[in-house]
Amino acid sequence: MKAERVSCAVITVSDSRMPDTDESGGLARARLESAGHHVAHYEIVPDDADRIRERLVALCDDPRIQFVLLTGGTGLAPRDTTYEVVDALLEKRLDGFGELFRMLSYAEVGAAAMLSRATAGVRKTTAIFSMPGSPKAVELAMDRLIIPQIGHVAALLTPITPLKGAARPTG
Repeated sequence: MKAERVSCAVITVSDSRMPDTDESGGLARARLESAGHHVAHYEIVPDDADRIRERLVALCDDPRIQFVLLTGGTGLAPRDTTYEVVDALLEKRLDGFGELFRMLSYAEVGAAAMLSRATAGVRKTTAIFSMPGSPKAVELAMDRLIIPQIGHVAALLTPITPLKGAARPTG
């Protein structure tokens, strides 16, 4: 059974990347499109908490966007604030994403995997997945975790519209 086509936004958080040098954002977009999903929005946002928050809130308020994927800004440097912004906006957390990402990363990079602040969750009916900015981290997250589950997550977050004339429970 083919997964539902999901409408996504990709945001690269970086002070130094431009569209032609954004390898990680390009990988995320390519993986989504090759899996049959739609990238409805792409942009590069500076490592600035207020700007990241503003873009995430706007995208989560846009009914056309089902998934927001962020790359970058998840490190420990003073300007890395993506994790804090995403964490503050989430209404439901998907702790398993970060846990599995670090487990899979450990096999590739060893103890440095514990420094990853990959995180995911839901705001309203939009899923948010935040990945480190390295191309290898994006490949790992997209290929092993996000792409295999994106259709299922989107289906779980799709509001159910009651049928006209359907009986409503009383009491």
